Amino acid sequence: MVKNINEEKIKRVLTEPKLASIKTMLEKDHAIDCLLLLYVGRGKWKDAKSFMLENSLTLSDGTFRSRMNTIESLGLAKSERIDPLKKYYTKTKQGEKVAKLLLDFFDEVEK
Repeated sequence: MVKNINEEKIKRVLTEPKLASIKTMLEKDHAIDCLLLLYVGRGKWKDAKSFMLENSLTLSDGTFRSRMNTIESLGLAKSERIDPLKKYYTKTKQGEKVAKLLLDFFDEVEK
């Protein structure tokens, strides 16, 4: 019996460690927000908070830091220390690719 190609793709997303980790991260609260903030260069809490407030959206600093740590651990961002407590996050090539794919996805859904 030949397996359905989509079923194989789904199995890969659910079981391949890197893909499963990205899927799990995307399921978390505000993960997509944080990826998109990185994409537009808002990887510093102050800049991210400002952007969210300008658009009448909410994002707590704890959630931002937690998501950014997860995103960084997956190789989608890298951080630089601003001071002992603060970091500035920038997207990696892989992070840019994921954010672009998400934007393309939402463009398609909107059609």
